[in-house]
Amino acid sequence: MKILVVDDEADVQPLFLQRFRKEIRNHEVEFDFAQSGEEALDYLKDKHSEVVLILSDINMPGMSGIELLTHIREDFPTPPPPVVMMITAYGDDENYKQAMDKGADDFLTKPLDFNLLKEKLKTL
Repeated sequence: MKILVVDDEADVQPLFLQRFRKEIRNHEVEFDFAQSGEEALDYLKDKHSEVVLILSDINMPGMSGIELLTHIREDFPTPPPPVVMMITAYGDDENYKQAMDKGADDFLTKPLDFNLLKEKLKTL
């Protein structure tokens, strides 16, 4: 399962690679990373059919995660569309409502509970 993680924080990549070390070694998941919404869209132009799940931060400089979500839903609707889970440090109702209205499949808050995320991945 290919997962694209979109977050402007550079420490996110080693964190995911460490937390999913066993699953990566067993070829259960494969991660790619983008540090901005713009970078994620460039990536998806070529590989959108390979990506099963997109985990995107909401608060990023430039294009926000909500704007990225809107582009993903408009630009890549071909079935099956990728599952998009939004991640934010601000788990307020407004962010949640905006994300769900724009077509997010799930909403997770930081610090990310990796055990919970692994459980959610089993249902995809």
